[in-house]
Amino acid sequence: MNRSPNCMKKLERMNKSLHHEEPDQVPVSDFFWGSFLDRWRRELGLSPGTDIYRYYDLDWIVTMPNMDPHIKQFEILKQNEEEVIVRTGFEAVIRKKFADPMPEYVSFDTDSIEKLKDFQFDDPWDERRYFRGGDNQLAGVGDQFLRNLPPWIDTVKELYPDFPVYGSICEGHEMLWRIIGMENVLLWIALYPDELGRFIERIIEFSLGIAEAQIKAADGLLDGMVIWGDVAYTRDLLFSPEYWRKHFKPGVKALVDVCHRYGLPVIYHGCGNVNKIFEDFIDAGVDAYNPLEAKAGLDVVDLRRRFGHRIAFCGNMDVKAWALAPEEELKKIVLTKLNAAKGGGFIFQSDHSVPSNVSGERYDYVINLVRTYGKYPLRLGEYDMPEIK
Repeated sequence: MNRSPNCMKKLERMNKSLHHEEPDQVPVSDFFWGSFLDRWRRELGLSPGTDIYRYYDLDWIVTMPNMDPHIKQFEILKQNEEEVIVRTGFEAVIRKKFADPMPEYVSFDTDSIEKLKDFQFDDPWDERRYFRGGDNQLAGVGDQFLRNLPPWIDTVKELYPDFPVYGSICEGHEMLWRIIGMENVLLWIALYPDELGRFIERIIEFSLGIAEAQIKAADGLLDGMVIWGDVAYTRDLLFSPEYWRKHFKPGVKALVDVCHRYGLPVIYHGCGNVNKIFEDFIDAGVDAYNPLEAKAGLDVVDLRRRFGHRIAFCGNMDVKAWALAPEEELKKIVLTKLNAAKGGGFIFQSDHSVPSNVSGERYDYVINLVRTYGKYPLRLGEYDMPEIK
């Protein structure tokens, strides 16, 4: 497939940044709440179907194949105008209220350690995950409720001419909590640490299969990979660093190694405050870390001071400030963060995803700031921090 010259510029921009070289300008993209997109289109007077990635010519986009352990259509348990309750291929029962941004996990069929031992995964190489349409939890039940999604490969092919396209995969914990629930993750780490560890090994084997099968299915159309893996909250890790290092880190490194073997850079997406294991992500070979939540006390300039150019950064624009800070303060925040882009190694995005309390005008304002002041060589004026290089 052919790619537009503009797409090739964006791909060079991304790759140089991830390799700590200065491209023409700082890359910018994001993840968006559906309610923000509705507001953005309304406030900017755009048609209902306007694609924000194409409107702003954003620099990369991520896709999701079917990663459900069990390949199946959703089982609809209840549906009306206000909500839908479904059982998914994770064997989880989820309530999605259409007026709320995120779903509620009602129950998990795998609710005992005995059931966990008996849990079986469908083949990660099953072609239905990549070449057939249908339902899947990660792409279908979240900010929106979507059914009968098109084949993943069709989405990749549609985006490929105009955007650097990344695939995605879940690491051990991101899969685990969706199968047994967060409460059982924390409880069973304490009660059954070794049994849970053995199941995590099985998850890793499954996820490695998804990663490699996805790369093979794309047949050269992927430019990178996102690893989804929340292991922290705003203050700290969800469990001890020692348990993470013993049971989850090997899977992260194995996923990174597979992607690198195929020449794909890896952006790891993990919410919360991961300060205690940031060095471990570098050790595992992660190319860039996202989203660097400001609300969890992370600051990209401080991280650049601490880690230099041993890892790239993606995110960290405080969405609370994006929504509420006075315009001059907002400019100060944006330009200060651009210091982390010196020498490459920084992709400008929100510190998770853009929510509906950010106005269309304020989103537009920040993107224009990045496009204006993010051209290399950076000229940040009074917000320049000479010690950051």
